Amino acid sequence: MVLIIDTTKAQYSDGIRVSLEKSNVEFEIIDARNLNIGNCVGCNYCWLKTPGECILKDDYEPILKKISYANQVWLVSDTSMGFISYKTKNIVDRLMPIVTMNLHFKGNQMRHITRYDHNPNWGLIYAGESSLEYLNEWCNRLAINFDGKSLGTFDINHLREAFLCMC
Repeated sequence: MVLIIDTTKAQYSDGIRVSLEKSNVEFEIIDARNLNIGNCVGCNYCWLKTPGECILKDDYEPILKKISYANQVWLVSDTSMGFISYKTKNIVDRLMPIVTMNLHFKGNQMRHITRYDHNPNWGLIYAGESSLEYLNEWCNRLAINFDGKSLGTFDINHLREAFLCMC
């Protein structure tokens, strides 16, 4: 299943929905613009006291569960000062419950061990001014950190290329 999390002001997910409905791809779009998603407070409860569950009780918990079952997760974000929006950053920062506090080497890098056997692949669609190279490297690092593969980074004006990765 393809999970698309849209935090953009322009709600680009409507156009994405129309394109995906024409394909045979199973997908779900989460309009996160008006959801209450707080930032990670770094308490480590998701590792130590409530394994796999964030202690913060807001609109994020259902999103985290859907992420853990998805094959692909696409973040659709506006940019601010050349980076993803604060709401998209909150979503990514709150992913820590899907990994454990235990570490292992993956290649020549130290990584958290994932909590679940199934880990999604990650893609980024962005709107606004930013460096494609910079955001693509960030998406690659996100995928590596959560034991997935990067599906790439695409400017909102190049959605057709992103759709090819979703199918």
